[in-house]
Amino acid sequence: MSEAQKGLTYADAGVDIDAGNALVDRIKPAAKRTGRPGTVSGLGGFGALFDLKAAGYTDPILVAATDGVGTKLRIAIDTGNVDTIGIDLVAMCVNDLVCQGAEPLFFLDYFATGKLDVDQATRIIEGIAAGCEASGCALIGGETAEMPGMYHKGDFDLAGFAVGAMERGADLPAGVAEGDVLLGLTSNGVHSNGYSFVRKVVELSGLGWDAACPWGEGSLGAALLAPTRLYVKQALAAIRAGGVHGLAHITGGGLTENPPRVIPDGLACEIDLASWQLPPVFRWLAETARMAEPELLKTFNCGIGMMLVVSPDRAETLAALLRETGETVVPMGRVVKGAGVVYKGRLL
Repeated sequence: MSEAQKGLTYADAGVDIDAGNALVDRIKPAAKRTGRPGTVSGLGGFGALFDLKAAGYTDPILVAATDGVGTKLRIAIDTGNVDTIGIDLVAMCVNDLVCQGAEPLFFLDYFATGKLDVDQATRIIEGIAAGCEASGCALIGGETAEMPGMYHKGDFDLAGFAVGAMERGADLPAGVAEGDVLLGLTSNGVHSNGYSFVRKVVELSGLGWDAACPWGEGSLGAALLAPTRLYVKQALAAIRAGGVHGLAHITGGGLTENPPRVIPDGLACEIDLASWQLPPVFRWLAETARMAEPELLKTFNCGIGMMLVVSPDRAETLAALLRETGETVVPMGRVVKGAGVVYKGRLL
């Protein structure tokens, strides 16, 4: 009897519903660990509920952000090191939310693949849960899509969706003025932007992902997969202490394009490039690719993952507070008359 005569099943078409159900069961404990005030429902429903009143808000404004991880996923897939890529996904969303002055409340993920590998997916979503837990954000739902024919074997894609809140009138940026001080919080590597360029540079270098890291310990692949830092709790502490006028998450566009997003017309960010050392990963990328410094500055974070614009009379106090949270704080410049970013000194 032919397969058609026996009757096709969804599994015959490449979609394993049982595997999807098994994944939900596997990740429920991880999601439960991210619970916070306001969390109402667990995984498995048609929608996810969140109670703003229970979260402590009286007159809230909601803020939403969505993002992915980009071609950093390619390195994770090729090396099989998928345990921290979920942290990147969360960080790219919640670090943006806090720049608006919002507290991240909940997160949903979208995981798509051609053939669901429950063990691999569990590792990825455990990373998402770890990122949520570290940023005080509840993982309250998501979607796993098994789509045969849409992805090459072993490939997958990730997207994330975060929602935060602030009390009405507390949104940032606000009050940015000439003379404000720029405080940089250091990155721990490339984070999650510029990886198409990174992969091209690695290709030109002739090195494999398992090669020794040219600037540090371990393998090249592992070094480039260092997860994006989460700045949420530190930034919220600074905002609540008073004196923060704006924040800029240094992502795609680097130091050249992101700081001006929080500066009013007629003002500029004057950044002293001599105020911190360029991390070795960026020096290796620049030297291997023969990058000009302006190209480096508009491609990567160059060692600064988050920038705060603060009142000059609060700068020392806020820097001390941030250092108490474990941050390395770089007084990196000030707000001046002008437009865009004005650089002093050199990184290279």
